[in-house]
Amino acid sequence: MAIPSSISDPFASKFLPSSISDPFASSYQPSRISVPVKIEQTQLTTLRRSHCSTLKASMGSPGFTQQLNNNKLETLADVKDDRDDIFNDLKDRFLSFKKNVYMANPEQFENLAKVQVPKFMVIACADSRVCPSSILGFQPGEAFTIRNIANLVPTFESGPSEVNAALEFSVNTLQVENILVIGHSCCGGIRALMGMEDDGNTSFIKSWVTNAKNARVKTKAAASNLDFDGQCSHCEKVSINHSLVNLLTYPWIKEKVEKEELSIHGGYYDFVNCSFEKWTLDYRGTKLEENGRIAIKNKVFWY
Repeated sequence: MAIPSSISDPFASKFLPSSISDPFASSYQPSRISVPVKIEQTQLTTLRRSHCSTLKASMGSPGFTQQLNNNKLETLADVKDDRDDIFNDLKDRFLSFKKNVYMANPEQFENLAKVQVPKFMVIACADSRVCPSSILGFQPGEAFTIRNIANLVPTFESGPSEVNAALEFSVNTLQVENILVIGHSCCGGIRALMGMEDDGNTSFIKSWVTNAKNARVKTKAAASNLDFDGQCSHCEKVSINHSLVNLLTYPWIKEKVEKEELSIHGGYYDFVNCSFEKWTLDYRGTKLEENGRIAIKNKVFWY
């Protein structure tokens, strides 16, 4: 499949039409996965009674001992069944996908088996509530995606990471036309960033979110009148723009943006109100030498 030389706005009309049908649109109703966080009270009671009866069993009849062992096995089997139900649910979802999507679109998946030509490189948060494919309806082959805490993009100078490896592959090999950084409301990574103390203590999370320390500084300066929650909400969007600026520190990205072969976009998903904002980096108007001042264009609000 040839890659177009000119870039059209992928958000200008209906979002990413595809020949693949959506298995969740009508007949398929996925059931909610319920992870067992504790053993039912009746099971606990049985386990306790079994434990308390162990000493008596040594003095009881062989039949009593056999019954005790059977009770233990039944209790453990019940717990195992609860855990297996989680994967049985996933099995049903997979088989529905195979029937309603994969088998219904053999030519599409035959082509995907040979090559992928996504138009998007998506950088999103690892938060379980903000899956890009669920929110924006990406179908297989449409978006090369990487997810991390707080949807951050480290600078080129920061050294190797899974993010810049994914950027290198998507831009230089797959030649995507758009990079979309998606942030969201109630982001725990941003709260960790805004709440971290300069006390010398380190953690993996603290080390990672430090990549957005400039966004924290800008938020503290611009939103000092807001409470902590308000500052976090403000920083969620500032951090997205900070990542857009960081993308331009990668030579191969900056070169393609200058040639208008690649567009950089920001997105913000508010899952409390179910709304989505999208904007595009205006490279000509962005003044990186002026403390990373960013200009945007084509801002839209979907609600």
